Parts: sequence; C-alpha cells; structure tokens
Amino acid sequence: MPLRHHPRRVIAALVSAAALAAGWATAGALPARAAAAFDPGSCVTTASAVVPGIQIADPACEFNGATYTGPFGPIANASGQQSQVWTGIASDGAAYRIEVPPQWNGTLVMYAHGFRGTGNVVWVDEPQLRQYFVDHGYAWAASSYAINGYDPGDGVVDTHDLLKAFPSITGLHPRQAIMTGLSMGGEITTAEIEAYKGDFVGAMPYCGVLAGNDLFDYYLGANVTAAALTGTTIAYPTTLAAGTAYAPAYQTAVQSELPTLGITPNPATGGQTFATNLTRIGTLWADTVEQLSGGTRPGFQSALDYWNSFGFAPLTHIPFLFGLYPGLNGGTLGFANGSVAGNEHTFYTFSDQLFGMLPQVIALNRAVLRVPVTATSSADALSPAELPAIHGDPGIPVLSIHGIGDLFVPLSMDQRYDEMMVAHGEGGLFVDRAIREVTHCGYTTNELSAGFSALVSWITTGQRPAGDNILDHRSVSSPFFGCRFTDPTPGDHPEFDGLPCPPSSR
Repeated sequence: MPLRHHPRRVIAALVSAAALAAGWATAGALPARAAAAFDPGSCVTTASAVVPGIQIADPACEFNGATYTGPFGPIANASGQQSQVWTGIASDGAAYRIEVPPQWNGTLVMYAHGFRGTGNVVWVDEPQLRQYFVDHGYAWAASSYAINGYDPGDGVVDTHDLLKAFPSITGLHPRQAIMTGLSMGGEITTAEIEAYKGDFVGAMPYCGVLAGNDLFDYYLGANVTAAALTGTTIAYPTTLAAGTAYAPAYQTAVQSELPTLGITPNPATGGQTFATNLTRIGTLWADTVEQLSGGTRPGFQSALDYWNSFGFAPLTHIPFLFGLYPGLNGGTLGFANGSVAGNEHTFYTFSDQLFGMLPQVIALNRAVLRVPVTATSSADALSPAELPAIHGDPGIPVLSIHGIGDLFVPLSMDQRYDEMMVAHGEGGLFVDRAIREVTHCGYTTNELSAGFSALVSWITTGQRPAGDNILDHRSVSSPFFGCRFTDPTPGDHPEFDGLPCPPSSR
C-alpha cells in the first residue's frame, strides 16, 4: 500500500538510498567491555535534530527512564561466544540497538517497545528474550522511536526504517524477519505487518493492543458504566486541553462513586491505595468490566483487586482503571484529531448470557453516557494525526500471548483481533496463548520463549501450533482456562487467584 510519512520525515523520505544509509549514525560493532565501575557521566544524551524539545538517551547505555544504570554491550551465548552489537541515532530521530549472535541463523527479529508516557526523553532497550535470541542464533533490532506518547504510527515507521537500514549498519543481510512487540508495541506489530506486507514471515505480539482503537472504547466503557450505575453525572471533553482541565472535577466525581461501588481508600497511604469489597452495585459494575475485558473467566476477582488497588499519576487519589477515562485526554492522549473512543453502538451486559438480568441491562444502557467517535483510523495505516488502521489481514502467521487478568490491555484486544482475522478468512493464521496472570506483560521468559519457538516452527513447517480458543465463551469461562501455556513454576504469577491447574492441563 502507498505510504504517507509523518510531516517531520518528509525530507527523509525523499533522500536517496545512499544518503539514507549515510544518515544512520552508528557506533559500529562494539567489543566486549572490560569489567569496570560504571560512570553515568560517560553516557551522552543528545538533543533530537528531528523533533524539537526531545532528548535521546545514549543507546550505548542502559537507561530506566530517569537515569543511566550501566553500559549496554555484547553478551555471550551458551557456548561462551560473544555477540556483536551496534548502537546509534538514526536520521529519523530514533535511537537504535542491533545485536547479532556469533552463529547467526539469518533471521532478524524486530522488537517494538510499549507506551512510555509523554516525557521528552526517548530511549531504546532490549527485548526480554535477548539471551534466548543470542543463544538460539537470532539477531534482533530495536528502535526508541523519535517521540513518546501514544503514537504507534511513529513506532511503525521508525521500526521499518531500522529494518531497511540493517544491512548498511551491519554489512549483513537477513534471510527473513519476524516482528514482535509488547503492549503498544503489540499494536505497532499488527500495524507493521499490514503496512509492510511481504517484509515479515511471522509475528509475535504479547500483552498487545492488537485491535487498536478498541482499547479506548474499553476504557470508556469501564468508566461510563460506573457513573451510570452510581447515578453520577460526568462529562466527556473532546480535546486534550479540555480533558486536562476537567481532570480535577472527574477525580471528585469518581471519589463520590467509590463508596457506592465498595472501593475504599486507605488513609495510611493518603488515599492513594484502595481496598475492594464490592457492594451489590459494585458487583454489577465489576461484571460489566469483566464482559468488556474478555468475558467470564477464572481469576477475575484477583484482577479487579489488583487494578483497583492503586492510583497512578496525576490522578493518584482514584483507582487506576478510573484514571484511564478517555475524556481526560482527548480520546487518545491528543495524538488523533478528535476522539477515537466511542460507544454509540455498544450494548453493555453483566454476563455472557445475553438475556440474563435483562431489565437491569436495559436500564444501564439507557442511563450510560453515549460518546460519538470524532476521529478515525488512517485509511493507509500511517497518516499524520491518526492512529494506524488495523484490519486483521496480515497474510502471515501471528501468535499472540496475553494475560487473562490484565485489565490495562485486556484479553478482549486479542479476541477482537481474532474476529477480524476470521472475517478476512485468515483465522487459521492466528493463534492465541492465554496466561494466568493479572499484571501487564508480566510473563516469564519460558512462556515467551515457548511461544516464539512455536511461531518459528509454524513458519518453518507450516504446522499451526496449539493455542487457546479465546472466542468460545465456554472455554474462556472454564476454571482451568489459561493453564495449558502458563509456566507451572510456583510463585511466577502470585497475584493471580484461581483454582490450581491440574497437571494434565499442560
């Protein structure tokens, strides 16, 4: 499909291939560093030459979002052989890291990181499977993206720029490429493989926003149903500035809802942590959130307890789920012209039994605040000031991993993407593996590496690997849903509370 770059990259899009290659500032292949005391002063933060006001953290140093914590250098594989790494700042304004193992198998894995807030410092990091990739012969590459915020389209373009620059940076040519990413990087993954069809042979998003804008509809629903059930009047500002101004009033409105729902602030923490002991109305709200986030499934109470237990800046005095209200951020943190969230055609329910509690369901749907969508996804996936359009027709194998108790990016994102794939006749190209955890992206290395290994086998042999049937509500509601692919090591997912998995489930 034709590609429309963001305005800040128009010049970069027009330069010749030779000039583009020359524009990639690189430190070259770095030798192994001798053990020495780390000096953060040796790391150089660079002002972006592409995006005004943005600082680029030194990709040759580990950065945690606030400070430099150590050097980034080669690592050894299981045989003690060192990898080669390249770091630098690209002409598109993004920092990058590349690592090639000593016995490279020709496969390059492109890794997309998740949402990092709206700060003015961008930084690149390595995938959780870094050691696995080096041990098993996979090269990987990652971009910082040129800007923070919820702008997956920028991540798509910057990641693809790095893929195309890989040969000029390293002098090597990949035989094939696999796309992977977590959280917002999962949305980048699904958008990337559609925007650049033919460049990838497979993809593994995890804890990903696979269905794009549907995430903000979920945030909207979780909040407007709480208001409707408690009889609280709320507004929906449609610009970022108006939403920011409305935040204090919204926090006050939510605080008035909490006693009716059965959520109690803890005075010992200044009201910044919360205990959940749901009332009858609170149970109805929780049931609504459960259906919005993936349907009846094991461990949901522990998920709700976890995601209601803390506040998050700047709204630290209301539970996290309420701070996600899209009316506070123009629908998408201001990165789209208007609100991508909307619920004019959403029918909220308390259970997966459509006619259960029908009078109460009708009353809820009559009372809930209705919000129109005032922004659209890009028709070509990468238009400026819009979010990438995701259709669900990548034409390649996609294996996704998702926690069933994640209420930040819920399982419903994978369910919606699965439905999209089925609608395009590509249901056989999607496999989902459910993990019994309630945090966000809290997977073990074993869970991720097993998924990646299964994806590679699928690509190589054409044999579709096993997964969970996430579109069958009977499977999802089973007390043992998620057992098959969850790491059985005791203590790996301590927040999840459900029936223990029988050994035969794996």
